[in-house]
Amino acid sequence: MDGSPQLRRHDRAAREAAESALAPAAARSAASRGRALPEDPDPFRTAFERDRDRILHSKAFRRLRDKTQVFIRPDSDHTMTRLTHALQVTQIARALAVALGLNEPLTEAIALGHDVGHSPFGHIGEEALDAFMPEGWHHAAQSVRIFEVLEPENLTWEVRDGIRAHSWKIAPPPATVEGMVVRFADRIAYLSHDVQDAARAGALRVEDLPPSARKVLGDEPGSDWIHIMVLAVVDESLQRGELAMEPEVAAVMDELRDFMFAAVYQAEHREDEQRKAQAMVRRLAEYHLEHPALLPATYRDTAADPLTQVVDYVAGMTDRYAVALHERLFTR
Repeated sequence: MDGSPQLRRHDRAAREAAESALAPAAARSAASRGRALPEDPDPFRTAFERDRDRILHSKAFRRLRDKTQVFIRPDSDHTMTRLTHALQVTQIARALAVALGLNEPLTEAIALGHDVGHSPFGHIGEEALDAFMPEGWHHAAQSVRIFEVLEPENLTWEVRDGIRAHSWKIAPPPATVEGMVVRFADRIAYLSHDVQDAARAGALRVEDLPPSARKVLGDEPGSDWIHIMVLAVVDESLQRGELAMEPEVAAVMDELRDFMFAAVYQAEHREDEQRKAQAMVRRLAEYHLEHPALLPATYRDTAADPLTQVVDYVAGMTDRYAVALHERLFTR
């Protein structure tokens, strides 16, 4: 060493200043629409970095390790969970954000928090809870509710908006390009790893995949598929000047998603398993509606109506907890 300092202070002001080099469409943390409750800024972290850390340390995020992605109570230790899915979505979203000059911490915060509201047994449990709520129930809205009410983290508006609209079916779409990046990353991630899990479980063979998918993406689902789909977003977005995916790859993704719904997600051979899981979620909800005094005092919004309190409780359960509680309540 020549005696010169080997470290340099890189505080919030420096990080915010560095965001001036981002793409024009990128969100700037200093220009955030803010938080519901005013708070002093962190000396080192930007507002979006602070949100990322709050989500990562939340109880709701930790519970994702025991929540189903697709396969209920799988035999393999390598099957995807909501936690590993969230981490893969985050990695893909960060890769897209960096390549396109977008705000990486904002993208990362949205991706980490996008699925924390998922019910036990994934979309199967979601369908069961949806039937209880007059205006419907969706895990994205529940994710926002968790961070606003049940485990209040006072997140910035941009992070909450991106989580709210991470699903393609939600309108209006995210207000930030970073939120749209997470939409693409979510679909890229689950199509890639769900095919791997289904093949590992014997639910399908790679040879059964649509010919167009094998032609465009190859015969090895996983990192190769992700690489091709990420480049299809980066290249097309740079060419158009707005976030988009190369049309041929986008068409393959749509066809592959339809195939997975027919062959895996809603396949006949899984109907019995899915009916049992839905019945379990419904029975737990019905029981606690009849016995509201048994709702735990923690993680409870006492200002909400009884139905909302019950759905909050059941939705927050992990698969393991739901199965154990169901057995304790109903197995004699």
